[in-house]
Amino acid sequence: MQRLRLFYNDVVVPKLVEKFKYKSISDVPKIEKIVINRGLDESCQNTKVLDSLVLELTQVTGQRFYLTRSKKAISNFKLKQNVPIGMCVTLRRDRMYSFFDRLVNLALPRIRDFQGVKSSGFDGFGSYSFGIPDQSMFPEIEFDKISKFKGMDIVIVTTSKTEEEAFFLLKELGMPFK
Repeated sequence: MQRLRLFYNDVVVPKLVEKFKYKSISDVPKIEKIVINRGLDESCQNTKVLDSLVLELTQVTGQRFYLTRSKKAISNFKLKQNVPIGMCVTLRRDRMYSFFDRLVNLALPRIRDFQGVKSSGFDGFGSYSFGIPDQSMFPEIEFDKISKFKGMDIVIVTTSKTEEEAFFLLKELGMPFK
């Protein structure tokens, strides 16, 4: 079992029950999944660049990304049909806790002049979204082998009903808010 999951069960759940007065343990919010998205531009149509981006993010997440492709051609955007336009992966259970632990404790502190993530990324239903400027902050990726710097969007989906519950949950799990 992941270290962060044990920490959640032993430390965070009692704090949440004490603060929000839940009647049942099943009412306590938890992280349901983490979705990582990355858009591609026209320079990524080269298969070598595309394969290197997929390989880098597969190393970071421990799970293979799937490519999202365009459904129809749009001439104003110079977009052809069935061309890769993005990558997406959904992490659950142990891989999710492992990625969140590495993100909070290793990757985010490696950002230059990092002062915390914004607390304005909540959607009102318990999900938190934020973006990362590039992939070089993850220790799994060798800086010399990066072919193209691309950012990614990370969405942390929780089972909490309000922003306050989700903020408290993520804060207790170690998310560095400003």
